[in-house]
Amino acid sequence: MYSTKIIELPRLLDPRGNLSFFEDENQIPFKIKRAYWIYDVPGGGKRGLYAFRKSEVFIIAMSGSFDIVINNGPVEFKYSLNRSYYGLYIPPMNWLKMENFSTNSQALVVSSIIYDENDYIRDFEVFKKEKDEIRKQYRL
Repeated sequence: MYSTKIIELPRLLDPRGNLSFFEDENQIPFKIKRAYWIYDVPGGGKRGLYAFRKSEVFIIAMSGSFDIVINNGPVEFKYSLNRSYYGLYIPPMNWLKMENFSTNSQALVVSSIIYDENDYIRDFEVFKKEKDEIRKQYRL
């Protein structure tokens, strides 16, 4: 099982404009099944506020900046994304909150599964309970 981590993507520097990319399982640890993007977040707005039961995600700040706060149960971590050649890998069963969006920021998210509403945990207390059950089951 993988941990949440920043992944630096390849960069091809060119005076005409730089290029970065990622490919299934070459830069990120899963095969991509879905992509979506977040934009036009109002000032002070937050996104996320959920955990995935099964889905792994990889998030890139394509434009602007934002923070991602990850709660893995006992510990909370904050990551600032502001470069399009860095992305954040988030494995399943981590509470995700996106905040502090700059003006005109855009987030690209790729997922390991197609959309499934049952994969979302949208209540933090339910998340903590399910996470505790996993810890007990695997004696973590």
